[in-house]
Amino acid sequence: MAYQRVLVVGNGGREHALAWALSRDPGVGQVHIAPGNPGTAQVGVNHPVDALDGAAVAALAKRLDADLVVVGPEAPLVAGVADAVRAVGIPVFGPSAAAARLEGSKSFAKEIMAAAGVPTAAARVCVTPQEAAAALDAFGPPYVVKDDGLAAGKGVIVTDDREAALKHAEGCRKVVVEEFLDGPEVSLFALSDGKNVLAFEPAQDFKRVGDQDKGPNTGGMGAYTPLPWADAGLTGEVVAKVIQPTVDELARRGTPFVGLLYAGLALTSKGVRVVEFNARFGDPETQPLLTRLQTPLGEVLYAAATGKLAGHAPLEWGSGAAVAVVIAAGGYPGTPRRGDAIGGVGGDGIFHAGTALNEAGDLVSDGGRLLAVVGTGDDLAQARQAAYAKAGQVQIDGSFYRGDIALRAANGEIHPPTLTEVTA
Repeated sequence: MAYQRVLVVGNGGREHALAWALSRDPGVGQVHIAPGNPGTAQVGVNHPVDALDGAAVAALAKRLDADLVVVGPEAPLVAGVADAVRAVGIPVFGPSAAAARLEGSKSFAKEIMAAAGVPTAAARVCVTPQEAAAALDAFGPPYVVKDDGLAAGKGVIVTDDREAALKHAEGCRKVVVEEFLDGPEVSLFALSDGKNVLAFEPAQDFKRVGDQDKGPNTGGMGAYTPLPWADAGLTGEVVAKVIQPTVDELARRGTPFVGLLYAGLALTSKGVRVVEFNARFGDPETQPLLTRLQTPLGEVLYAAATGKLAGHAPLEWGSGAAVAVVIAAGGYPGTPRRGDAIGGVGGDGIFHAGTALNEAGDLVSDGGRLLAVVGTGDDLAQARQAAYAKAGQVQIDGSFYRGDIALRAANGEIHPPTLTEVTA
């Protein structure tokens, strides 16, 4: 097969899920991960390489005679790791540094959306406290302030407290202040070969640290798929109004987007609006999505990396539902505890992120979000039950997780705006 040897770059839960799904593809014979974590070591071979060092990653890919390199995290993409690998002639799933600015700069993303006619929140780019204050007063509460650059999922504040919003803005060199978008949020992934796109099923993630969406934003505390409350035509609408126009605009500028375009969306009373773009698989949505994906992952990633998505069949999905619950270290999203022993992580559906092996070879905590535990079932209620049963078996001193992932969806309590409300 053309994609027999695959190198995954990164060491988070997303990369564990990617490596796991690639290992299940019959066309993939070898899975390598750089640098990887204790979870990825269970499904492939880890290599101690700095994921931000493009030259080192490219050299490793050549040494392994890799057929495909998949760059997982946003920081290596923005740093140009995909460019370095492409320069040595190896197919890469992951956008160039120029195209990855779609995630690396909120203001650039707004510029692209304006040029492409993509619906999004009204916004102002601010570089001084005075500009930020004026923008906050113009939009009013709830205040939405976003660090223009990468911030590991913690660069956004949504609050009714003007002082807190202004303080967040003052702590960033450049911010985007936006109008608040009402309605439920949705994550939609789409593969792109620079011209053609192939969409995943939608998912929904949970960014706040506490139950009932309380507390500060995090990198994500859980996710589920599919969305039983969403309109059947949602994916097609988002591809037509958001994904394809964005890919077309980047191609027009000479910076084609090859990789995974993640659209974070709000289903508002005025219709679909883009909250943010990411230039890679989202974490933790990737874990439940790949658990349900039936199409061989290596096949479609290789097709995207080599410009061959045109005419590809839609992705195939297993029946039922999947729910991911993130287990976080005490202190997260501030300063997390490290070095705590981890037990009860045997079995399928447990994806490692902030874990490591200590000098004695024991599994310990080594980050903020430690594990994503995925449960599956015929519906969301069963998938939730399975996920929380697994989470309850994990033993890590001081760790915690939200207890309400997918609860409102399972109970039928999510209702996006109706067509009447949209047109009123």
